[in-house]
Amino acid sequence: MGRGRVELRRIENKISRQVTFSKRRSGLFKKAQEISVLCDAQVAVIIFSTKGKLFEFSSDSSLDGILERYERQTHTEQLAEANIESQGNLSLEFYKLTTKAKILEKNIRNYGGHDLDILSLRELQNLEQQIDTAMKRIRTRKNQMMNESISEHQKKARALQEQNNILAKKVKEKEKTLTENPQKEKDTQGHNLPSFNVPAQQLQLPTLTLGANLHQARGSEEEEVEAHQTAPRSATIIPPWMSRHLIR
Repeated sequence: MGRGRVELRRIENKISRQVTFSKRRSGLFKKAQEISVLCDAQVAVIIFSTKGKLFEFSSDSSLDGILERYERQTHTEQLAEANIESQGNLSLEFYKLTTKAKILEKNIRNYGGHDLDILSLRELQNLEQQIDTAMKRIRTRKNQMMNESISEHQKKARALQEQNNILAKKVKEKEKTLTENPQKEKDTQGHNLPSFNVPAQQLQLPTLTLGANLHQARGSEEEEVEAHQTAPRSATIIPPWMSRHLIR
């Protein structure tokens, strides 16, 4: 009789499970070696026992070479799958964007009053409603900007008026100060001149005649010096340059 099919399930007996693990592991490594020799293939087998012990087999001298080749291969396949998936996504996205661009171009032409013959009555009503809504928004925004501009100009006008009032007040105060306290007379160098309280009888001003000769002018100067020396001490002689200010 032929051998029947054995149901694969976990062996509950710990000893039997360990014996079976050793036998099957040896058989697996033997089969891996046979396929690597017969088919000239690179084979690597990695096994961890229930206790975490590592068992490995490699047809090459080192298992690392096969593992690196496996990582490169899987990474390349993942990149290829990702590229295919990304290309599919890009194609779908491109189709969506192209369709959306066509719809927007059609709407722009319709808003400009073009290509209206192909539109139905309902589409024309919707287009009219959209245009009316857009015009209301535009008017609202325009009125808002105009009100903001007017308010800003009014603020500037009030600020200028306040500055004008302040300057006018300062000018009035300055004029009032000048009226109450008149400025004292000053000489050519800007210094205040001293005031003299001298009677007019004591002023002895020399009289010069235009057209007189140099001898008469010298005689007048000598007479003035002599008169100054013989004048009483109580009298005060005012120089000619100072008499002009007193006459004023």
